[in-house]
Amino acid sequence: MPAITRLTRHPSIVAVCVVLSGFALNGCSRNDQANSPDRSTTPATTMPATPGKSSGRAEHITGESVTKAPKLLSGVPLAQAASAKGNREIELGHITTQPLSVLVNCQGQGTLTIEVRPMGLRFPLECVVSEVSSTYNELHLKKSRERSVVSVTAPSSVRWSLTVGQ
Repeated sequence: MPAITRLTRHPSIVAVCVVLSGFALNGCSRNDQANSPDRSTTPATTMPATPGKSSGRAEHITGESVTKAPKLLSGVPLAQAASAKGNREIELGHITTQPLSVLVNCQGQGTLTIEVRPMGLRFPLECVVSEVSSTYNELHLKKSRERSVVSVTAPSSVRWSLTVGQ
């Protein structure tokens, strides 16, 4: 416990530890998924923050919202949700071997978890009250799927929006 007390006196060290722990958590979940024989994944990517009035958290992107679905960087949206609360399952239907992009925004107190089945991609996003948290993940599939589902698990205190596309 004394080490924690000393770290909190140095905010820059705490920030580095938080960022590194996020990479460690993403790395652990990817290693579990890498054992699946029918797919490979790219590293989970958190989009960088842009300068502005944000807290400087890596998950914050100025201008993102939970009241509208995130804009897909390229490709065609397969599913979108905006201003949602609580748990939800959304059918994606047929997906091809093209990269599958998952963009998520959230705001409120708690952790939102996204899972794409049957591929097994699963990742958390820590949500905060004061600003919108965002993440972007991409999955490369070795084979197409006739039926797929994205599942969102979130506490009722969290409002979220999502776009999944190829």
